[in-house]
Amino acid sequence: MRLGHSTQDPRPQRHPFRCPGMRLLQQRNEDRERAWRASRETRLETIPNCEACTKPTPEEVRGWAQSFDKLMKSPAGRNVFREFLRTEYSEENMLFWLACEELKTECNKHTIDEKARMIYEDYISILSPKEVSLDSRVREVINRKMQEPSSHTFDDAQLQIYTLMHRDSYPRFLNSAIYKSLLQSVSRSSSES
Repeated sequence: MRLGHSTQDPRPQRHPFRCPGMRLLQQRNEDRERAWRASRETRLETIPNCEACTKPTPEEVRGWAQSFDKLMKSPAGRNVFREFLRTEYSEENMLFWLACEELKTECNKHTIDEKARMIYEDYISILSPKEVSLDSRVREVINRKMQEPSSHTFDDAQLQIYTLMHRDSYPRFLNSAIYKSLLQSVSRSSSES
């Protein structure tokens, strides 16, 4: 080795598998994560805990294990399932599904336009911290339908999220402490009466 020459390369070291844009992508994901957490904390404070409903009967609670449709048709079932989804950080799936159901009841064109845009911004936009997971085909359909929104603009997306909840979250819900403790609680109270 000659004097005056360093054996170290003076250029900054880069990770061999990282491209220059990777740091930007990682930063954007971290920013989205922070925004999602912040909106979630705010959202949980402002959204009522449940839909108005009566206490479910033991038969109703047992019926939720027989059919996802039974669970989703029951306001009490949706509330308990939503509480479970919140623990899995996927409550936005239920919120989106409920928003679509509400949109379907609207008849006023102005109200439909307004609610459709709110649903799009809250759950479909890639910039939303509450974005639901949809495939590209469904996103394209929604983007076309948003030119002239109707009460059925989100039908394909709603079905996709319903199917996702049914196949993914519902089996875990049935094995969750939330569902099992509710089942025990209503069974105990009905045997005491």
